Amino acid sequence: MTTEPFSVAQRLGGDDFLAQAFGRSYLVARGEAASVASLISWDDLNSILARHRLDAPRFRLAADGEPVPAYRYTQPVVTRRSTVWQRLQPDALHQQLAAGATLVLDAVDELHPGLHHLAAQLERWLRTSCQINLYASWTGTEGFGTHWDDHDVVVVQLDGAKRWRLYGPTRTAPMHRDVEAPEPPPSEPVADLVLSAGDVLYLPRGWWHAVAASEGQHSLHVTCGLQSHSGADLITWLSETLRAHEGVRAEVPRLAGDADQRAFVDELRKLLLEELDSPDLVARFAAARDATESPRLAPSLPFVNGAPPQPDLPVRLLPSRPALSTDSDGNVHLVAGGEDWTFAAPVLPLLEQLADGGQHRLALLADRAGLTLTQAASVVTELVKGNAAALGGNR
Repeated sequence: MTTEPFSVAQRLGGDDFLAQAFGRSYLVARGEAASVASLISWDDLNSILARHRLDAPRFRLAADGEPVPAYRYTQPVVTRRSTVWQRLQPDALHQQLAAGATLVLDAVDELHPGLHHLAAQLERWLRTSCQINLYASWTGTEGFGTHWDDHDVVVVQLDGAKRWRLYGPTRTAPMHRDVEAPEPPPSEPVADLVLSAGDVLYLPRGWWHAVAASEGQHSLHVTCGLQSHSGADLITWLSETLRAHEGVRAEVPRLAGDADQRAFVDELRKLLLEELDSPDLVARFAAARDATESPRLAPSLPFVNGAPPQPDLPVRLLPSRPALSTDSDGNVHLVAGGEDWTFAAPVLPLLEQLADGGQHRLALLADRAGLTLTQAASVVTELVKGNAAALGGNR
């Protein structure tokens, strides 16, 4: 029996979630354990810990809101070239976890394909960057105490059960760099719930919460952190955009008279109001963020000289939010990963196929656009040179 690939957008409710919960309130979406089994397993985690040298803070243990010193579960190893690294000691690790520590592995989406695809799903759907951290615990001890995050999160329970006590926000949309800290949370939670394998929880930024494994059950879950896009970010972007105007680049007349200073400020006010009155300001900001998104890392070895004209060569576009357009001359423009490419009109069907985020054979891309394999390989090579595409499978 096969199961459908896990869709976080479908699980959370798609457009209804965006209209009713996103950025507003928490949401719990119940599901079956089998639906998330392909994301990552205990065996996968064991393999990652065994095969990678993961130093703190990327890999760490925490208990009662404090980090567990690494020497309690690792041992220094000196290589023959006199470098030192901390080798994980499985028995000591097991003891710390059995005593109440929580295992944390940051950016696990860079280490496992199932979670890589989950992050890419979220990035395409919610038009933002995503980092996935993994948490494993065995007791009711809280790893981090009651705390809040400066970004929205999507939590997927993979195995076991986890108790979440949600207290709500005490400051609207708090930021990492803020003018004041949120007030302490209330003594009683607004929700006290248990996530079981297959369940998904959405939590907006600023919501106080405390998390612990249910007594007697181990727990494995991932938290997908979503990059925030605040009004401060829009203002920063706008200040960069307005540098095209001489009045913005001009020196502030600190030593001039009142009349000159007022004239300077009036000019800035005019420019700012014109932009703020623009009905497409937010859309332009979002498009600019999409265009400058850093693509995920994916070398294309052994193809160091570009894409060879091989029919079965797998090709994948890396940026999750590419922008395609055509100009009055019929040329095709692709903006992605901070780069801008211009291609002839026949290339458009090839780029449209790649823009779906899937992996495609070079022959299919060529046929879709009516190009030869050599022509298609030339287009793909330009994208690989710009770090916007990758060659090869098993990613």
